[in-house]
Amino acid sequence: MFTGIVQGVAVVDDIKTATGLSSFAIRFPPHQLEGVTIGASVSINGTCLTVTRQEKDLLFFDAMQETLGLTTLGNLSVGDRINFERAARIGDEIGGHLLSGHVHTTARITAIDRPENNCTLTFEVPETWSKYIFPKGYIAINGASLTIGEVTGNQFNIHLIPETLRATTFADAAVGEQVNIEIDSQTQTIVDTLARMGYDRPAS
Repeated sequence: MFTGIVQGVAVVDDIKTATGLSSFAIRFPPHQLEGVTIGASVSINGTCLTVTRQEKDLLFFDAMQETLGLTTLGNLSVGDRINFERAARIGDEIGGHLLSGHVHTTARITAIDRPENNCTLTFEVPETWSKYIFPKGYIAINGASLTIGEVTGNQFNIHLIPETLRATTFADAAVGEQVNIEIDSQTQTIVDTLARMGYDRPAS
């Protein structure tokens, strides 16, 4: 499990591709790798991956074809910056909301507004997932736990403070960029339960 509090930014150092598999070498800030072990879980742009090897400040991960197809990991290039979070431990503070690291879908950035000391990003999600997105609800974008701002149809925005921009890759965001989305599990459970009870049907 993860908390959605991004611990820092790492850089893709190398990518090796094979049939149905990509292997990533990612360079982390050295102070963030204390106690890391082979088999540990790390959130890479919101996707839970398993450490397969370590060389100094490099961690290695494998991603199968299904993961590459469902997330933005298949679009990564050498030199790209990514958000990361190591798996939460018992007793850790939950500063965001609990995440599984299982990406539900991707979204596209459709607009960026940068007034002084602020940044607002607008995203478009597939219609299928818009039913889980509510104003002031939680959502995870590239592994960061964020509060939803305004919602219009299948588009929504988030408002970012300078600290979030400093600690994540959102400062590099560009219109048209695809991001990983993990829907809040509690919201999904409530919406799906109500749907099974028939409350999502239009009144007759």
